[in-house]
Amino acid sequence: MSEKRITQIEEEMAHLTRAVEDLSDIVARMDTENSLLKHRVQMLLQREAERESQGGGGAVLTDQRPPHW
Repeated sequence: MSEKRITQIEEEMAHLTRAVEDLSDIVARMDTENSLLKHRVQMLLQREAERESQGGGGAVLTDQRPPHW
């Protein structure tokens, strides 16, 4: 194998290593964001369930005419 070919392979390997590291960082960040979003959705669901159990969970029906029509 020529010295030039070895250098090309080493450069390509360095680029691929960097790409893998960048993707790993992105996946880790997305996992953190996903966990946070799951927690927020769970809190919202719990809050809505509490609101419904207290009787204040009436939905606004926009497809019905107001009573004065």
